[in-house]
Amino acid sequence: MSGFLCLPDLASRRLGGRAVAANDEFFAPKENLLREGDATFDPGRYTDRGKWMDGWETRRRREPGNDWCVVRLGVPGVARGVVVDTAHFRGNHPESASVEGVRLDVEPARWDGVEWAPLVSRSPLEGDTKNAFDVDEPRLCTHVRLSIFPDGGVARLRVHGDAVPDWEALARVDGAAEVASIPRGGSVVASSDEFFGAPHHLLLPDDPEGMWDGWETRRRRGPGNDWVVVRLGHRARIEGIAVDTRHFKGNYPESARVEALDASGAGAAELLHDDAGWREILPRTKLAPDRVQGFEPPALSSADATHVRLSIYPDGGVARLRVYGALLA
Repeated sequence: MSGFLCLPDLASRRLGGRAVAANDEFFAPKENLLREGDATFDPGRYTDRGKWMDGWETRRRREPGNDWCVVRLGVPGVARGVVVDTAHFRGNHPESASVEGVRLDVEPARWDGVEWAPLVSRSPLEGDTKNAFDVDEPRLCTHVRLSIFPDGGVARLRVHGDAVPDWEALARVDGAAEVASIPRGGSVVASSDEFFGAPHHLLLPDDPEGMWDGWETRRRRGPGNDWVVVRLGHRARIEGIAVDTRHFKGNYPESARVEALDASGAGAAELLHDDAGWREILPRTKLAPDRVQGFEPPALSSADATHVRLSIYPDGGVARLRVYGALLA
């Protein structure tokens, strides 16, 4: 599938995404589109309107037109790709779909007057499939509209891309800003392993809910260690770091090390080269289980950075990573 899947889902409910309008949701509500995790199926479950489905499903259309749903993104951003997931919809999935976007300061009372811009042109859908589409002309959006033709059911909608926060407003409020979380534009560039938990969990804005809600690697049986590279949402002079191992008790890393790199515009391949220029700002330091450990100077060396690399030894789980700093041009 497409490379954009490593980017955050800007429509995620955990980031504040909401399905705000739909022309029809007779069989299943629009809110299901943004539920966490994959859709489930219960063959024996029915409602008073028909078969219960874990998704958004409209009635069978008997007149011209098509159905649609508007989603407010959790954070404004630039979409790089979209997944229209028709899991468990086999004979009742839409024939095709399109996705459009718009940037709005205020939501309108009616949606029929909004000037939408195309993100994904009308494209065929397969049933019971994660249909992935690249966005060829990315643009800054606060809302997207999923249109299905002519009707039917969609289990999940994912809008992967780069968050674009209002840094002027955030700087006025925060002083030293947190620059790694997804709402601040942070994203994972690469990681050594993600067998038990995805590395993007490190950058979620809320507290971890359980061991499943962090980044966890498999047990290492050979030499070496695990690592993750994070692109910061804004270039900053790093002044503080927090490594959060909450919920990881018998499987937290023995220690961790943090490096910084100032390389705006660098691609993943450049960042992973041995001569990329990484600078150690936190030497290998022992970690404790199930707690947040903060590091500031003098234990932490300040550095101008666009990226950080967290190395854990030898393996294990980390729930969250926070990076604090003064914003730089």
